[in-house]
Amino acid sequence: MVLLAAAVCTKAGKAIVSRQFVEMTRTRIEGLLAAFPKLMNTGKQHTFVETESVRYVYQPMEKLYMVLITTKNSNILEDLETLRLFSRVIPEYCRALEENEISEHCFDLIFAFDEIVALGYRENVNLAQIRTFTEMDSHEEKVFRAVRETQEREAKAEMRRKAKELQQARRDAERQGKKAPGFGGFGSSAVSGGSTAAMITETIIETDKPKVAPAPSRPSGPSKALKLGAKGKEVDNFVDKLKSEGETIMSSNMGKRASEATKVHAVPINMESVHMKIEEKITLTCGRDGGLQNMELHGMIMLRISDDKFGRIRLHVENEDKKGVQLQTHPNVDKKLFTAESLIGLKNPEKSFPVNSDVGVLKWRLQTTEESFIPLTINCWPSESGNGCDVNIEYELQEDNLELNDVVITIPLPSGVGAPVIGEIDGEYRHDSRRNTLEWCLPVIDAKNKSGSLEFSIPGQPNDFFPVQVSFISKKNYCNIQVTKVTQVDGNSPVRFSTETTFLVDKYEIL
Repeated sequence: MVLLAAAVCTKAGKAIVSRQFVEMTRTRIEGLLAAFPKLMNTGKQHTFVETESVRYVYQPMEKLYMVLITTKNSNILEDLETLRLFSRVIPEYCRALEENEISEHCFDLIFAFDEIVALGYRENVNLAQIRTFTEMDSHEEKVFRAVRETQEREAKAEMRRKAKELQQARRDAERQGKKAPGFGGFGSSAVSGGSTAAMITETIIETDKPKVAPAPSRPSGPSKALKLGAKGKEVDNFVDKLKSEGETIMSSNMGKRASEATKVHAVPINMESVHMKIEEKITLTCGRDGGLQNMELHGMIMLRISDDKFGRIRLHVENEDKKGVQLQTHPNVDKKLFTAESLIGLKNPEKSFPVNSDVGVLKWRLQTTEESFIPLTINCWPSESGNGCDVNIEYELQEDNLELNDVVITIPLPSGVGAPVIGEIDGEYRHDSRRNTLEWCLPVIDAKNKSGSLEFSIPGQPNDFFPVQVSFISKKNYCNIQVTKVTQVDGNSPVRFSTETTFLVDKYEIL
């Protein structure tokens, strides 16, 4: 079999996407596809037509055709089998078989076509393997982005906490009738430690809010140089400006709780020569009136070996999942061994796993509309009142074995109505006047803190407060799939290993 090209074209012969597997000019392929509709006999059903030089094997797809152009001496049965695989690949990437949708996902289709055919000859792959090969390309990038966003959130929380602590220390000193340490000018005897603290306070606050109008320039003079609030008024005025713009200044106790929560996943991981990353990502959409519209979870075990003497190993997997996840091993992994004994090892035991590179050895997927599977339920009740809307929002953790860190529930607000009036709240909040959102921040949600509520009032309509978005990070995975033991292929001796588990949100919305 020699496959010259694979193309998706309209019924008039216009090419939407075409992949040539042999040397062929664009004029040549466009001419072949333009001639294709004229060769078909109307009123007769066939799967191929021929010319003097090539054979067209095709399949109608609504208003389009999936066409394979082959040589005339190729095996027609193999051609038809290849055509069926091409036709099954297209719906995997395109939601509708329309010209605009095909054009939008043309590169995804070309990458998938390359997995099916190489240099004109069919590869021995199926649809599941094609999906695996193409999806794994961007896995590292997604992990990097998630880690970077988490680090940015941690840094901002730590900056705010430091600013609040230094500001609170100065106020306590003033209430006790003592002079706040180090708030004098250069001639003061307490310049060494206290003035540094005051400078740090001002720097952190100004860095966090760079768009605030700068304070009026101070007149130069020896008596007023660097006088950062002998009575604590300048920083207080700055805080008042933030409050007037709708920003929320949280108490130092809340800041301490947030910093303690961030330390949970800021501890460095001691990586052994055999290290595994277990990552899960959830995409969830719920209706505002209840009901799970869709929940999809993807998980993967990534294996990294840094010492070649541990290349020939087997992973003992413990699967206690009862939700019905679909497991899929890497094509080079012995599937029979995994099915029979829950062991992950290579098909050829004499070969070794790659060294110093992340290898995905096991993937799983869960898709459901069962409401009991929702890890964290969000219930938002906006009700109209005389002055606008009273909004009551509550959360409840349904999976008691999970511990969610850095939970942020983002509620959109109407624009141009000012800051909301907060009634009762579990946790803390931030009002972003630029993006018109209210962020409800909870450092930890676990079995001891599985429910909470927030009440606020603001002018608006009930539809203004949707969609509600949720983000969190957890060091416990949703599906109970763990690697409990690693052993050598020869001798079955145990091997020391380390594990890094992450459960992240891709999209979590209440519409």
